[in-house]
Amino acid sequence: MITLTGVTGTLGGRVAERLAAAGVAPLRLVVRDAARAPRLPGAEVVENPGGYADGAGLRAALAGTDTLYLVSAAEAEDRLQQHLTAVEAAAAAGVRRIVYTSFVGADRPDPTFTLVRHHRATEEAIRATGIAHTVLRHSMYADFVPFFAVREGDRAVIAAPAGEGATGFVSRDDLADVAAAVLLRDDGDLDGRALEVTGPEALTLAEAADVLTEVTGVPAEYRRQTTEEAWATRRPSGHPDWEVEGWVSSYLAIAAGELAPVTDVVPGLTGHPARTVAEHLRAHPEDWAHLR
Repeated sequence: MITLTGVTGTLGGRVAERLAAAGVAPLRLVVRDAARAPRLPGAEVVENPGGYADGAGLRAALAGTDTLYLVSAAEAEDRLQQHLTAVEAAAAAGVRRIVYTSFVGADRPDPTFTLVRHHRATEEAIRATGIAHTVLRHSMYADFVPFFAVREGDRAVIAAPAGEGATGFVSRDDLADVAAAVLLRDDGDLDGRALEVTGPEALTLAEAADVLTEVTGVPAEYRRQTTEEAWATRRPSGHPDWEVEGWVSSYLAIAAGELAPVTDVVPGLTGHPARTVAEHLRAHPEDWAHLR
């Protein structure tokens, strides 16, 4: 039994589709709202309205699970506690293997990107259970690139304190392919391993802006900010400080070189090259429709 969480999201939904297409059965989809679950052949939908925060509900939903694909929770102030509750529920339910979606740099003792600290603590909690596990440390999504940009007149501007740092942006299509490949393997070769899953190249935000220009036809540029300027331009959004700090610190992590790694995990596990940012955006024009 393979059980998936996060299937109403972009990444988890794509993983579910790949496993169903591969004929995986039984396949269980644990969701908050059954009405939003993808309808896939051979898939059982189990509703757990309380999500990761409801340990008892999640434990019941995971009963009989051999392998759990644990997608990290949406950004929230209590995100780490949600993760810890989910890990405890998986252990209590007798789950034999966990595949967890983490983030590059989670092995650092004090990551610059504040939200990565949640992943570090979650990885530690998974290891402490003794359950067989594979951690997929994702780089930043390629589809985030157009959402970094704000339209100013006839131009798109990426304003951020990322300096000249680079990022190994990765397509969520590739992340789904990797996850499916890992979930389909049961030889134990990946147990206990943390895999950094990246795109094929590391781009600075200036280079990412050039890609946006090329793909969308909208002139794009990168405008360097100080940390103070980044806070000043994002705080009026009304989002809480912990969330703004996450946004700003993600750029500071880029500046510090913490998101620059490029690995061969995608081709090694899927048999196809990792998609570039340009290739991803050409395949998904919906990601940059707001810039037109």
